[in-house]
Amino acid sequence: MSTPQDTSERLLDAAEKLFARFGLDSASLRQITGEAGANLAAVNYHFGSKQKLVRAVIERRLRPINELRLARLDALEAAGEPLELRDVVESFIEPALSVGLHDGREFFVFIARAHGNPSPELREIVHNEMQPIAQRYGAALGKCLPELTLEQLFWRVHFVIGALCHTVINSELLEEVTEGLCRADDRDKMLQRLVDFSVAGFSGPVVGEV
Repeated sequence: MSTPQDTSERLLDAAEKLFARFGLDSASLRQITGEAGANLAAVNYHFGSKQKLVRAVIERRLRPINELRLARLDALEAAGEPLELRDVVESFIEPALSVGLHDGREFFVFIARAHGNPSPELREIVHNEMQPIAQRYGAALGKCLPELTLEQLFWRVHFVIGALCHTVINSELLEEVTEGLCRADDRDKMLQRLVDFSVAGFSGPVVGEV
């Protein structure tokens, strides 16, 4: 027998899948409820509106990732040792990569699509979830890289997030293009290579700026 919790989770799964496939505006509530095996009234019952369903889809994936990031950063800072750049970068990347490669790929596709034509409401949701992360990691990375200005630092964060999202979404394509040379199923090696790349990007020289 289906419970309200089961229905809620099916709606979230269906919305995430269809938002990734068709985009936020094109995926209708009728399509979502059909995919979830629920009726239209179920969306209003569980979430109140499509916008609140969008918020729930984002919070379900992004909030646990960010909570784990902060917990790992807390542990690094509580150790009482100077922060190491690699440790800070890995604490940021690994929670997201783990979720993305486990069962969250469609969420990353949805976010990538949504950023191509973001609504003010979507920007607000993502901003609220990411602002504490930006503040904490901005401070931690600033301690590791005091030679960078805040502007330079956040450009590099921006590029690293792009590499992270691209890796989650397109790692299987890389395996196909390289005819198996680069393995999408070797997640530990993928993580370490992405961390290597990101650390090099963060710590590289500033070129062309006065």
